[in-house]
Amino acid sequence: MNEDSSLPPVIVVGGEALVDLVIDPLGQVVAKLGGGPFNAARAAGRLGSPVSFLGALSDDRFGRLLLAQLAADGVDTSLVQRTEYPTTLAAAELDESGSATYHFYLDHTSAPTVADAVLPAGTRIFHVGTLGMVLEPMAATMERLVAAAPDDLLVLLDPNCRPRVTPDRSAYLPRLARMGARADVVKVSTDDLEFIAPGDHEAGVQSLLSGGATVVLHTDGGDAVRVRLDGERVDVPVPRVQVVDTIGAGDSFGGAFAAWWQQAQLGRADLRDVEALTAAVTAAVHVAAISCTRVGAQPPFASELGDAWRPQA
Repeated sequence: MNEDSSLPPVIVVGGEALVDLVIDPLGQVVAKLGGGPFNAARAAGRLGSPVSFLGALSDDRFGRLLLAQLAADGVDTSLVQRTEYPTTLAAAELDESGSATYHFYLDHTSAPTVADAVLPAGTRIFHVGTLGMVLEPMAATMERLVAAAPDDLLVLLDPNCRPRVTPDRSAYLPRLARMGARADVVKVSTDDLEFIAPGDHEAGVQSLLSGGATVVLHTDGGDAVRVRLDGERVDVPVPRVQVVDTIGAGDSFGGAFAAWWQQAQLGRADLRDVEALTAAVTAAVHVAAISCTRVGAQPPFASELGDAWRPQA
């Protein structure tokens, strides 16, 4: 899709797009297009779902590259807001295992400037999170969209907590609770849970479920994904791969889950179907695993997945 597409998106992904300055253990630096929601939108687009990205992009060269990449991956860009502020940057420092630590350059940059947005008619899944829950005025815009979500819209929340950007938990957690009250699916990593409920991850999961979420998807690196519902738990194993880096793996997982659910023609009412949830998560972990074998966030296309990508109700 492109900016002039007349086809309405079924999935809307809201949040930041930025450029990752990936620094390997030897100190070599490579610029990669990124941002959690940007990566999730690309994953859904590459998997064949009608998806739109709702975020702000700079008029600078990086912004033009971000816009072009979205379009190349089949993502509708009609909801993109353009700004003269320079593109937001993140320094992603890789350790020997390929895991990244992030430092952000945010002040007077493009990503936070999202304002006055609306979800198109026909939107069925709204995926939101990461810096979209932190940076203003973008965060207030995303919270308003979640609060106003119609009854038939599935909200997928990915906090993707960034302690370096949100050092004050007391300011962050109330917004998480408000948005979580309308969220249907909350995807959290072990690192997220450590930020939300230090030292008591189970309490963090239970707070999300009791706060309103139907499903919590707990990712834990190379260990099994825990699918949590009220009173139920299913562990979905993660494929073993040669990890190059983990940048965008969780984003690819979230985008893939949304795409699978949409392509299987499922909605909010189906989220207690444990068999369907297990199938969706199984497909999503394969998408994330392939992303880990590549430098930067590069989710696979559906054609690369074979039988691992067969959405069906």
